[in-house]
Amino acid sequence: MTKFKTLTLASAAALFVAQAIPATAQTSWDMATPYSEGEFHTQNIAQFAKDISDATSGGLNITVHSGASLFKHPEIKRSVQNQFVPMGEVLMANLFNEDPIFGADNIPFIATTYESAKALWDAQRPLVEAKLAEDGIRLLYAVPWPGQGFYTNKALSAGSDLDGMRFRTYNATTARMAELLGAAPTTIEAVEIPQAFSTGIVDAMVTSGATGVRTNAWDFTTEFYDIQAWLPKNMIIVNEAAFTGLPDDQQTAVLEAAAAAETRGWTMSEEIAVSSVAELREHMTVHVPDAALSADLAAVGDTMALEWAKSVGAEGQAILDALK
Repeated sequence: MTKFKTLTLASAAALFVAQAIPATAQTSWDMATPYSEGEFHTQNIAQFAKDISDATSGGLNITVHSGASLFKHPEIKRSVQNQFVPMGEVLMANLFNEDPIFGADNIPFIATTYESAKALWDAQRPLVEAKLAEDGIRLLYAVPWPGQGFYTNKALSAGSDLDGMRFRTYNATTARMAELLGAAPTTIEAVEIPQAFSTGIVDAMVTSGATGVRTNAWDFTTEFYDIQAWLPKNMIIVNEAAFTGLPDDQQTAVLEAAAAAETRGWTMSEEIAVSSVAELREHMTVHVPDAALSADLAAVGDTMALEWAKSVGAEGQAILDALK
């Protein structure tokens, strides 16, 4: 039985040896995700793993380690790349610093519906696959979060109302947005959000309605602005050497389960987008931004889209043109 155990870096050498051994009839994999078991992404992954186990009659079993219990979020992509763990989940835009093509779905206000987010993904996917392949990683599937909104403890009528706020961000592009709005970007992982607010580390955040519900955002904020700014995607990745080391039938089972998980995940996301905003409305004030705030946010989006397209080049402009 081939096992991937990655609790310490000291096990790395043993893992390199294990990866080189051809997969036998029964293989056990670990999978790292930074999100809790309550998130719909993690629930979708659990079904994905079950589908693989069922399709292979237990020949390939995947143990999902949730809540950053195996690796912290910034470590997961590198850990998959270096074969410390064969499979993981990463917020795609977190890899923006490696290549800006990963950040296309984090540009505010260029894809604010599921239809436009899907068009963006269709244009972005081949480029993402090519970039990951350079690092020996295969993309399996990607699923968006519901549209992002602002959570605050005071009403907003214009972008300038965010001036000086300590704003929770989770990657380079959300940090840039905070800067353009005059806020102070502060990096906080999703599992740390409640504590960060209660201890005064942050005053506001941008995240999905789903995360707001899971973290009981009404316990530490009073206002939610349903701006549908962007629909960032989580992607499930696998080490290419580990994947090709599987028997052909198990490779097929993984790919088929991944295709099903992507379709299922997009449906789950859209359903949760509606239900989560409805639940937030029961506990806090939900706003649709007024004209002045919308104009200020759109201006930030225009600036960031131009910056992003310039950093990517012709490929980036082609993605933006496809959305138009």
